[in-house]
Amino acid sequence: MEDAEELNTTKKCNPKTRSLRGRNNNTTQNHQYHHHHQLLDQSNRNRIRFCDNQNNQYQTYPALLPLPPIIPFHLALAPPPPQNPGFRSKSKTHLQKPPWQQNNPPLATSSDPEALNSAVSPAQEPLQRRARLPIREKEGRRVMGTTAQPLVVARRPDSGGVEGPVISLLANHFLVQFDPSLRIFHYDVEISPNPSKEVARIIKQKLVQENPNALSGALPAYDGRKNLYSPIEFQSDKLEFFISLPIPSAKGLVPSQGIMESNQLKLFRINIKLVSKLDGRELGSYLSKEGDDWVPLPQEYLHALDIVLRECPTENCIPIGRSLYSGSMGGAKEIGGGAIGLRGFFQSLRPTQQGLALNVDLSVTAFHEGIGVIPYLQKRLDFLRDLSQRKTRSLTGEERKEVEKTLKNIRVFVCHRETVQRYRVYSLTEETTENLSFPGRDGKNLRLVNYFKDQYNYDIQFRDLPCLQISRSKPCYLPMELCMICEGQKFLGKLSDDQTARILKMGCQRPRERKAIIDGVMAGPVGPTSGIQGREFKLQVSREMTQLKGRILQPPKLKLGNGGYVRDLIPSRHDRQWNLLDSHVFEGTRIERWALISFGGNADQKSTIPKFINQLSQRCEQLGIILNKNTVIGPHFEPMQVLTNVSVLESKLKKIYRAASNNLQLLICVMERRHKGYADFKRIAETSVGLVSQCCLYQNLGKLSSQFLANLALKINAKVGGCTVALYNSLPSQIPRLFRSDEPVIFMGADVTHPHPLDDFSPSVAAVVGSVNWPAANKYVSRMRSQTHRQEIIQDLTSMVEEILNDFRQEQSKLPKRIIFFRDGVSETQFYKVLREELQAIKAACYKFPSYKPPITFAVVQKRHHTRLFPNEFLDENIPPGTVVDTVITHPREFDFFLCSHWGVKGTSRPAHYHVLWDENKFTSDELQKLVYNLCYTFVRCTKPVSLVPPAYYAHLAAYRGRLYLDRSDFYSSFARSGSTVSRAGPPKTTPLPKLSENVKKLMFYC
Repeated sequence: MEDAEELNTTKKCNPKTRSLRGRNNNTTQNHQYHHHHQLLDQSNRNRIRFCDNQNNQYQTYPALLPLPPIIPFHLALAPPPPQNPGFRSKSKTHLQKPPWQQNNPPLATSSDPEALNSAVSPAQEPLQRRARLPIREKEGRRVMGTTAQPLVVARRPDSGGVEGPVISLLANHFLVQFDPSLRIFHYDVEISPNPSKEVARIIKQKLVQENPNALSGALPAYDGRKNLYSPIEFQSDKLEFFISLPIPSAKGLVPSQGIMESNQLKLFRINIKLVSKLDGRELGSYLSKEGDDWVPLPQEYLHALDIVLRECPTENCIPIGRSLYSGSMGGAKEIGGGAIGLRGFFQSLRPTQQGLALNVDLSVTAFHEGIGVIPYLQKRLDFLRDLSQRKTRSLTGEERKEVEKTLKNIRVFVCHRETVQRYRVYSLTEETTENLSFPGRDGKNLRLVNYFKDQYNYDIQFRDLPCLQISRSKPCYLPMELCMICEGQKFLGKLSDDQTARILKMGCQRPRERKAIIDGVMAGPVGPTSGIQGREFKLQVSREMTQLKGRILQPPKLKLGNGGYVRDLIPSRHDRQWNLLDSHVFEGTRIERWALISFGGNADQKSTIPKFINQLSQRCEQLGIILNKNTVIGPHFEPMQVLTNVSVLESKLKKIYRAASNNLQLLICVMERRHKGYADFKRIAETSVGLVSQCCLYQNLGKLSSQFLANLALKINAKVGGCTVALYNSLPSQIPRLFRSDEPVIFMGADVTHPHPLDDFSPSVAAVVGSVNWPAANKYVSRMRSQTHRQEIIQDLTSMVEEILNDFRQEQSKLPKRIIFFRDGVSETQFYKVLREELQAIKAACYKFPSYKPPITFAVVQKRHHTRLFPNEFLDENIPPGTVVDTVITHPREFDFFLCSHWGVKGTSRPAHYHVLWDENKFTSDELQKLVYNLCYTFVRCTKPVSLVPPAYYAHLAAYRGRLYLDRSDFYSSFARSGSTVSRAGPPKTTPLPKLSENVKKLMFYC
């Protein structure tokens, strides 16, 4: 009946799923955290302990899983397995010299038949291992292009900018001093059978404890997989060990097999082989800017030090990506829907101008709540809210699929007997619990409900629900009511709006509070300075944030419409926001033909529509936008159900368009509430019908504040071809060395949006936008494409850029003299691949035009980083808009800077990080920083500078719109409902996006 999940997990297991470890015994909203080690908890006598050299005391390894709580009903519990106090496993050390000849002892069976001899896949092979190649690949900062000429990433053109008054700042970077003369020995680790990361770390700790001589007394750092780093060379280049660990293994519940669970000793073979000897002098020379300026960053040594500093935090926290989570950082908070939010910290070792620095920041994410499966489903699914009161309730076919989708791949443990085993949910049984049976030891079928009554004296209550199926290959059933969700599993489902708001609130701290949390991590018991590993590798980590100087760029003078009393202004408020009282937008549009459609709403809400139309028209007029006071046709009122039926929705929209004589500039849509049909509405309007639309909610129509109406008017104006503001002093007058009024420049932005983490089949969506007016450069056209699932490189970039260049030529009667390209959504590990492939694609697009070779600047824009800047003196406020930093914490050689262009209203401001990878235009630091900051004032949707340069911002919005087009397509929605999965090795053929209507193609409909 029960099939234990094997601890020698294969590569298909999710490495991000972890248990909550190393917590205090706090109880927060009924969440109790335990400190029992589930793998080694046989008895005090047989418990494995590890030595802490710092105080020469032994400590029990922290818990991997919570022990099952005491169940409030009487159950017959299986007796504990018999212990053998005289047995003690000993690891055997085998050195390469002299060779040891002996038959290998029997190994524990692996779920992977190739486990003992499997080769490491290229994706898993670490960068460091490449040192074994006869020709060393130059990873760092040099990328080979398609020709023999290498692409060299742009270097900083000067010592940094000088414009703007100086401001004293703190950054959450902590200086790390290392000894360049220290050699680090990199070893490859092979463990058979292949264990999980948690078990692998236990094996490593026991190996170090029991074999000090073979390891030369070293305390190596381990990444939990293949890489081991030591400051001392081991006794031999090749070592072999055998380690026995007490691993619980559950026998089946079938009576013929018995119900005993035993903790058996499982034997692991560990092969350790020297891979390379890493020299720290190369990194020291790189950071001190000595020697050849084109020497690549020594990634191997840097990666080794990063593993060293993560060793202790990883043992005491739940690692998720580069972040580590612990209950000791403020406890868990319920965020609803069966999820809890947990605080943690991010840490990453970075090369900077001041040397190596450890970037540490607050991190928050969602985990599954550690409760029973039944109450979990009640919280997670609305249709099961009353399940505890309706124990005879059964599931419909669609409900069953939804429950299975919710529970799939979640780990659980049982509470009807004492056990430390955990199980993964693979599916639900087709039959209900009442109808399930299995062959007993006498060969006769035994009903599951009778078995639990006879064996455990427990009457199953929810007999009309299916059971959990916990094995891929054979029938192994667990009744839902006897299962508990294991703590420490990252919540991979899509968070609701309410859950997202609660998570954001947990991570939304003002500067003073956030700084205090980060300082607490650095000084705390689970932080990067808490272990002894740093001292082993001669590392000294400062506990003080980096002090540095930034500069505050001055805001540009802005140009507004001629019809208002105020025609130009300099944003002088501290938040650099301006209002449009007594002023017009720079370019207002005239909207004569428009219509309105309503979905849902009660009678009182619908009665506000005439007032809304009148007041919106008046507010538009005040802003210099002409919106006809009368719609072309009367408002259409439809029930919310229309949004759930694609064909009916399409027919309604086409009927409105025909009633308006196929001539409609705008369709305003008012909805009773947010609805998933919004995606279908936008797709149909912009592809099938050819309508620009603006949606809003009835709840906002009740207030009709001037601010709401103004925001709506600005979005409408931008979508139908207008613009909000322009720079008073044009870009050619601000950067005369590079820009001229008669030589137009195009600003382009690109982004790729990927499907949800649990989605294994939907395509990614790439978007590219480009400005088409000069010198205002505030109107953009867009192109969107679907592409291979989770492919970050934009596959069709050449044709997208070519089309945008054609649009530019149609508007300006000439091609742009220069191309400034901002690429969003790229991580540092992808910089050089993106540069190599996408720069070539942009040039290929230019080659489509005869003798056209414009200089190109290619810059990556990052918002998802963890650098935070704090005012050194006034921690109660965020840094002011225009704060720029291009020294101390930036790259030691390359052209990058941090710019906070917006005012942080909530939490702590996050500056945007601009990293120039290619620069044929030869910008100076001051020129590029001024250009980016000034462009941030031209965003069409608001009257304040935005946090991201507009080309990148628009590309993000356009990519999101393309994602909406796919969200409700018949193939993907039906595929998701079926609960099917597609192998990552062979994703389905990418479905192209529906073609945009010519009516909207050149408009900023995505704003």
